[in-house]
Amino acid sequence: MIETIRSAIAPVHRAGWPFVMIGAAAMVLGYWIWAPLGNIFAVATGWVMYFFRDPDRTTPVRTGLVISPADGRVQLIAQAVPPPELGLSDGARTRISVFLNVFDVHVNRLPVDGTVIAAHYRPGKFLNASLDKASDDNERMSLAIKLADGRDIAVVQIAGLVARRIVCDIGAGAVARAGARYGLIRFGSRVDVYLPAGVAPLVVVGQRMIGGESVLADLDGRETQRIGEVR
Repeated sequence: MIETIRSAIAPVHRAGWPFVMIGAAAMVLGYWIWAPLGNIFAVATGWVMYFFRDPDRTTPVRTGLVISPADGRVQLIAQAVPPPELGLSDGARTRISVFLNVFDVHVNRLPVDGTVIAAHYRPGKFLNASLDKASDDNERMSLAIKLADGRDIAVVQIAGLVARRIVCDIGAGAVARAGARYGLIRFGSRVDVYLPAGVAPLVVVGQRMIGGESVLADLDGRETQRIGEVR
């Protein structure tokens, strides 16, 4: 019974505990002032714990798989040049954009095994993260990861309309493991993955992703880009 309860309740990411403590203090003060106010703060504190939940994920580990770095919905698939600050080639690549709403798990995970060869934070605007121009204009944290076969992938955390803080726990020189936690974005956001040239995505716009589990692409596959239908 206890194990069942533990499996159903995800732990809180460490970045969320300061907010939980503030909420708990506000809840106690609210109950001291007026019980209904305490109830409001109790609900708010519960929502903060829910937002910062950090469940374990089971990651497919076959060589060549590109794993979704975030929970959310595939918002856009387009040809685009990676952020220039990463120093990658200027050619356009397939970019897969996963949009996270405020109810999604916001802990981000690395998409591939490899070595982080560049990490760059760039301040910017806070446009709606579902817009295409958010990739260029919004605040972002970009990583370039070199794969064992010499190819590279870029993964970019993008702040959204209400997001005001990007957390990235690794930098250049770090060893990347597919599915491993590496950061989060607070309160609504987007994560872009730039595939190596010639690699087709295995997902379609509108599809739901599970960070650390869903496969975005197969670097060794020969399948052409998929299409999808709402059914």
